[in-house]
Amino acid sequence: MKYQSISDEQLILFLKDGDTVAFEEIYNRYWYRLFGLAYQQTGTKEEAEELVHDLFESIWNRRQQIVINHLGAYLMVAMKHLATNYIKSQINHRKLQEYLIFHQMQQSFSTEELVNYGDLSDALKEVMKKLPEKTSEIFKLSRFENQSVKDIASLLNLSEKAVEYHITKSMKLLKENLRAYHNYN
Repeated sequence: MKYQSISDEQLILFLKDGDTVAFEEIYNRYWYRLFGLAYQQTGTKEEAEELVHDLFESIWNRRQQIVINHLGAYLMVAMKHLATNYIKSQINHRKLQEYLIFHQMQQSFSTEELVNYGDLSDALKEVMKKLPEKTSEIFKLSRFENQSVKDIASLLNLSEKAVEYHITKSMKLLKENLRAYHNYN
């Protein structure tokens, strides 16, 4: 039987019966498109490949329980969810790292470091004044109050993409204006 000529609907039925050749055909049909979406979301080849692998592994493991009406749409939505969850986990990981670094800095400050920290704090306030009001508010909610992108979007009645844009904009300006403080350690 030539699986390349079989419809997605038939492949799903064969998949539910544990047909590995049907599974391989689904993989071959959709791998590149899913990889492209994952790569666009994560920005790294390795993470994109890992997400595609995770998606197909999940489909195989849940093949008898999942209900798929439109295979292509199902796979694309599932990949978007996986990529979003990956990005959220990375954001939470980064926030934890920032907290640990800040906590470690607090524990080991000398008088000179305290002065430098005060200077950095003052410089940060000056840069924050340069930001547009909305961007500054979003940055403060994100970095100082640990609000999620989703929560900020809901609070300010904005899309999550708009919130991400404002955070990226503020991070870029901070990086440019606080470059002198970047190499203190």
